[in-house]
Amino acid sequence: MEIAKKLLEKINQGELVTGVLATDHIWPGMTELLKSTGLDYLMIDYEHGPHDQSVISQICDIGRMIDFPILIRPVSTDKHIVRRMIDLGPCGLMFPSIESTEQLDEARDAIWMPPRGRRRPGGIGNRWVEDFNYETWKEVVEDNFIVLAQIESQQGVDCIDAIASHDIVSSLALGPYDLSADLGCCGDPDDPKLIDAMLKVKQAGEKHGMKTWCLGADPMAVKELGFTFLCIGVSCMMLKQKVKDVIGLRNDE
Repeated sequence: MEIAKKLLEKINQGELVTGVLATDHIWPGMTELLKSTGLDYLMIDYEHGPHDQSVISQICDIGRMIDFPILIRPVSTDKHIVRRMIDLGPCGLMFPSIESTEQLDEARDAIWMPPRGRRRPGGIGNRWVEDFNYETWKEVVEDNFIVLAQIESQQGVDCIDAIASHDIVSSLALGPYDLSADLGCCGDPDDPKLIDAMLKVKQAGEKHGMKTWCLGADPMAVKELGFTFLCIGVSCMMLKQKVKDVIGLRNDE
């Protein structure tokens, strides 16, 4: 998928890459709307969101048509879930709570066709692929498919070098809130334990030639730590904050 290839190139070149995480609500027109703002990608949160899979597939379709990358965060690396998510046609997946290479082995089997994996391609989001011959599928889907391994625990940090060196991982990712909870400093973005853990993940990624995705309550603070692959917010929370800002302006009159 060419848009996945372009996004990954931009990420790896160290350019500032920004997107949003959609947890509570998505709709097809959101794709064009977000592209018009200058964002680089949309991440659909299927781990926590109530999203209809047919709508996700439509969003992925539109993303391909207008060259706007759509990524999905599934619930886990379970092979049945991963296969279904790829059937919807995204540019890539971000796997939450990665703590071992065994989790990534399971995901690899669901992403790659034989002989490298065990995937059976198909689904409503893959009709754009010319055919399902192995070489075609490998070239247009597998070779450009983006995989983010999200670190959200001390165990994940401890295993970060092995995770970063896994053959399906395109980028590392951080879940600072869950990581802070596991470290005993829940919700404190400035705690030294959290900052140290985040930088350890970032450095491991750089050692293996990849960037680290990061979501933070303050995107500028995350950028100041040296991160360039950013999630600038969760869409519903950004809307809430914007409404509060407007109400605040009205009350100041």
